[in-house]
Amino acid sequence: MMAIHYLDGEWVEGNPPILGPMTHATWMASVVFDGARSFAGVAPDLDLHCERVVKSACALGMKPMLSAGEIMEIAREGIARFPAGSELYVRPMFWPESGESRFFVAPDPDSTRFCLTVHEVPLPKPGPFSVCLSSLRRPAPNMAPTMAKASCLYPNSGRALMEANKKGFDNAVMLDANDNVAELATANIWIAKDGAAHTPVANGTFLSGITRCRVAKLLRGAGVEVQERTMCFTDILEADEVFMTGNLAKVLPITRVEDRDLQPGPVYTKAREMYFDWALKG
Repeated sequence: MMAIHYLDGEWVEGNPPILGPMTHATWMASVVFDGARSFAGVAPDLDLHCERVVKSACALGMKPMLSAGEIMEIAREGIARFPAGSELYVRPMFWPESGESRFFVAPDPDSTRFCLTVHEVPLPKPGPFSVCLSSLRRPAPNMAPTMAKASCLYPNSGRALMEANKKGFDNAVMLDANDNVAELATANIWIAKDGAAHTPVANGTFLSGITRCRVAKLLRGAGVEVQERTMCFTDILEADEVFMTGNLAKVLPITRVEDRDLQPGPVYTKAREMYFDWALKG
């Protein structure tokens, strides 16, 4: 896998060491990142991903030294270093090098650092994909920095994935503290029922994904009813269709929920076709 990184004003290859044992991010988990995609010569919603990483850094008490526009210029420079049409993952990151002098647990805003990685990751293709209910939960906003795309939130997603994989499933449906469906361990979840698209309302326990918002806008523009609402796991079990949206794969069907098999349906098909039609227009 080819990977390049913009670090301290220059591009480097491989996997450069950037965190030391005394770095705040190493032992206090104070890292934020974002993920954008480039494929077929386009980078859909790259500006929104760059804006979000800046907001995430501020949410964790850092002081970003780059604007979203400057990050986007660096990202496009990195994308251009790969062969035309490459399927790439674009990942800007901020982290603090040291803690605040009086209370080392809090980051020192002036020690904020930045790195942007571009590496090859093929777009997953639609195929069999199964999910089960996880025993693990998404935290409430007063329990964790859920307003940010923060690395410290992902170990619990990893635990949910390992739990699901041991049961023979590909991913896990995670609830919030109130037993409402939040999202999958790694993507936002959607269902279709009677021709309408439904997705959990953004209640602060998970990020309202950029691809999620884009798909909702496209479906509404095509006259499809979209409901963002509180959902329980029974809604997922009784859906006509289930699918997911996220940066890694954009729009993919879910073909098994627990022991129930499903087929990709018309709402999912429209969502996927419309997303890629929109994206490829650049």
